[in-house]
Amino acid sequence: MSRIEKEQDIVLLVDDSPESLGFLTAALEDAGVTVLVARSGDMALNIVERVIPDVVLMDAVMPGLDGFETCRRMKALATLAHVPVIFMTGLTETEHIVHALESGGVDYLSKPINVDELRARIRVHLANARRAQSARIALDAAGRHLVAFAAYGTVLWSTPQANRLLERSGMDARVQAEMSANFAAWHLLEGAQAQPGDAFSLGGNGATGLQFSYLGMVGGDEYLFRLSRMQAEGQEDALRQQFGLTQRESEVLLWIARGKSNRDIGDILGLSPRTVNKHLEQVYTKLGVENRASAAIKAIQAMQAPFEL
Repeated sequence: MSRIEKEQDIVLLVDDSPESLGFLTAALEDAGVTVLVARSGDMALNIVERVIPDVVLMDAVMPGLDGFETCRRMKALATLAHVPVIFMTGLTETEHIVHALESGGVDYLSKPINVDELRARIRVHLANARRAQSARIALDAAGRHLVAFAAYGTVLWSTPQANRLLERSGMDARVQAEMSANFAAWHLLEGAQAQPGDAFSLGGNGATGLQFSYLGMVGGDEYLFRLSRMQAEGQEDALRQQFGLTQRESEVLLWIARGKSNRDIGDILGLSPRTVNKHLEQVYTKLGVENRASAAIKAIQAMQAPFEL
């Protein structure tokens, strides 16, 4: 009998039926994983306060706190945001499937459960979750200030560097609501046609001067942004002094850091794209880099340096 992933994998099984719990627990333990059992949504929430499972199998229909609401509450916890939740239920109407996915589930299995199919789906979702988590860990280690939004405005995840920048800017419940509202407004106006480099800002008391620059879609349903301080007056001077640039070179580098193309920079500065490219070649030489991405990273690091921990 094949293993699912690794022997230390933990599956949280949430079902109010003793028969289902017994059957599924035996099948999963035979596949080489550790099984935690909860007979209610409240019990499941108590368990995840102490132990973070690798995957959750959730019965949709339970007395008291049903599976949909239990999943929503789990997904509201940062520690569980990456944990896949697979629903199990006898409900097969489209609206129930949609409800399960909207609640934060990644998959849906109809009862009676086919054990081989269940193992296969767990294996796939564990692998996907690990790849996503590994990518986020890599981004964290690289010191990136990144924030991912869902289409409806909720922050799905953010790197520790972005969290620190938000905290230093006075992040509280009101500012968080403003951030989600500003993203929602951006999404309504530009989301469908958004291009990398498009941005929205976060203003208000205590959080003035934060900019969210769009990087692209992740996984088809996450809007990824780079978080930075708003470009303040005098930053061209800071770049010019740090890297030994001319005034025009520092202006070009600043707009490169903002994600603009050569054509866009030419329109902004009144230059031809060819002239912009000539300035950019000099910037590369002075910064000791070979491409615009590396130049942008160096510029962003230089501009954010005063705000780092």
